[in-house]
Amino acid sequence: MRATRLGAALAAALAATLTLSGCGGGEPAGTPEAARTQSQAPQGPVKLTYWTWAPNMDKVVEVWNKAHPDIQVTVSKQAGGDDAAAKFLTAAKAGNPPDLVQAEYQHLPSFVAAEAVADLKAETEAVKGEFGEGVWGLVTLGTEGVYAVPQDSGPMMLFYRQDLFDEYGIEVPKTWDEYAEAARAVRKKDPKVYLGTFSSKDPGAFTGLAQQAGAQWWSISGEAWKVDIADAPTVKVADYWDGLVKEGAIDDTPYFTPEWNKALADGKLLTWPSAIWAPGTLESNAPKAEGKWAIAPMPQWNAGENHTGFWGGSSVAVAAKSPNRAAAARFATWLNTDPEAVGALVKEAAIYPAATKAQTALTEAPGYFANQPDFWQQAAQASAGARGFTFGPNVGVTYNAFRDGFDKALQDGSPFSGAVRAMHEATVADMRKSGFSLAS
Repeated sequence: MRATRLGAALAAALAATLTLSGCGGGEPAGTPEAARTQSQAPQGPVKLTYWTWAPNMDKVVEVWNKAHPDIQVTVSKQAGGDDAAAKFLTAAKAGNPPDLVQAEYQHLPSFVAAEAVADLKAETEAVKGEFGEGVWGLVTLGTEGVYAVPQDSGPMMLFYRQDLFDEYGIEVPKTWDEYAEAARAVRKKDPKVYLGTFSSKDPGAFTGLAQQAGAQWWSISGEAWKVDIADAPTVKVADYWDGLVKEGAIDDTPYFTPEWNKALADGKLLTWPSAIWAPGTLESNAPKAEGKWAIAPMPQWNAGENHTGFWGGSSVAVAAKSPNRAAAARFATWLNTDPEAVGALVKEAAIYPAATKAQTALTEAPGYFANQPDFWQQAAQASAGARGFTFGPNVGVTYNAFRDGFDKALQDGSPFSGAVRAMHEATVADMRKSGFSLAS
């Protein structure tokens, strides 16, 4: 997931707004977590290792360590992304994994398939209600098991240049049909300007768009996987963007490239359907546009709906071979649900918390969006309507096939739907080669 930078102001707001229970960062009195503490308390000092790439996590863990001298956690800073996932799987296979690991949602199924992480259903039963259905589904994988505790999430919203919308007389689109009409209108008013762009380099963004449309790329049927990446919702999304790109209404410059950054800075790109962590990227790439961007719900496929998808996010999993599973699960639960812990996460690690109460506690908008005082209220509403889906055990293959397929489609003008089918075929072939059982 792209690094989030929510700002010191919102972190302070969260810390001030959340009601802290008890002292020293312990579990709130009277909760099921507190009730379990005595029965699960270790008999002697326990040392846990936590692999994470989140910034300043050692400062967050320090809160725990001061309040729990019997369970001490050591942070081991890791690189993020695919490298972190591969390193954890290698360590698990060798029999020396860390007790806890930060796991991006799309990588969690590969950890489960490798039997590298523990099922935490019993340990997390009391905190299930702290999370929305969409984000909780990302750690259950469509089964009864719970394989991690959600930490942060990336619900998608529409980021747009409010000042330029006003200048061009463009209304904020509420549906994707309206977005397409707005894209055409912008091009007529100024051929040097685009409403948006389609990125062939960012499968995470496309995944979120497919989720919003109702896609279900993977599911589990008994002991077998069902794969349907070229399902109707995904093809609909692909065809939509294919038409806009070929028409010239939408640009095809990939996100996060120098060209894309310049278009943002110069006001030549008016929208970015992105995740809640986008303010940091916008502030870095278009600092002079502070106060000019605004947010709105993602355009909907059907008027009146409230759906979005996720782009990014991570969880905390416990290694299956950890000798201190109960203590590790206790820490993972505390880290992502305790008010003091979540407040520290936002302040120090600059995340958008997955816990619902923590989301609604955010009040002061990020400085870059000081013009929009309801920033976090809109974010919470988007998160409530977010759709996730079960990721498969070889999502890396799928994402690579996305880049290859959509790059080819842009180069030779072939249909985007063909790239989606290529993603499906590459994923199925790899799963069969790896020995996974596939449902017919």
